[in-house]
Amino acid sequence: MADTGHIRYTLDEAHAGAVALVTLVNPGKLNVMTRTMWRELRQVFTTLARSADVRCVVVAGEGTSFCAGGDIAEYPDFRFEPGSLRDFHEEDVWGGLAAMLACDVPMIAAIEGHCMGGGMEIASCCDIRVAAEHTQFGAPIARLGFPMAPRELLLVARAAGELTAREMLLEATVFDADEMKARGFLSRVVPRTELLAHVSARADRIAKLAPQAARMTKRTLRQLLADDMQNTASAQAGQAQPAIETVVRSAYDYAGGAEHREGVQAFLEKRPPRFPPALN
Repeated sequence: MADTGHIRYTLDEAHAGAVALVTLVNPGKLNVMTRTMWRELRQVFTTLARSADVRCVVVAGEGTSFCAGGDIAEYPDFRFEPGSLRDFHEEDVWGGLAAMLACDVPMIAAIEGHCMGGGMEIASCCDIRVAAEHTQFGAPIARLGFPMAPRELLLVARAAGELTAREMLLEATVFDADEMKARGFLSRVVPRTELLAHVSARADRIAKLAPQAARMTKRTLRQLLADDMQNTASAQAGQAQPAIETVVRSAYDYAGGAEHREGVQAFLEKRPPRFPPALN
């Protein structure tokens, strides 16, 4: 199947080029992320991190959806073997997300329609999140027979809250924008027709402020949060390294399992999954 998705990166001339627009584009698929798109996301944000002129980045989806997750049509090509599954999450997906997290330019997510799975992860990397009314948020991948990858899970749990992450992943709960604002994931909820204007005004405010101070703030927050996470993990586990490094080593061993295969195959065949009993 041809990969039609891509990441579009442009400069908003309405802000004299100080605001960059990063748009998730996958026509007819609610902007789901392909492997190519994750790699392009990494390239775009690596470029933005080196820019001296861009003072704010707006991340949005083309049309009426932010991002409905990953492109499941690709999954049979790599998901059922631990090595290729690990490469997908640790290199492609985390490569894109890590580039966003390492970029010191302030970011605003303009979210509407669907923000699911990979969309939640991309939004979680942004500093400010604004959503249109009636937007849906979730990560119902338990229906597909697999968990969220460790680094991605930690990212979402820290941005959306542990309780929210547990409900999204254990119950496949989908939340609306008002609920996600109440839970602290969103800064504002606005009518769909006002979303772009509202985000543009916020980007303009950021672009007019001291750019170096903003970048220093992001670097300081990143270091403080990383130190806090590592110290907490070390204290709980009685070890010098963050617990996540240990988790990642075996996180993708489920790749060839029957549950994983059945979940993805059922989705592709448009039928309810018939999961086998859990193994102890």
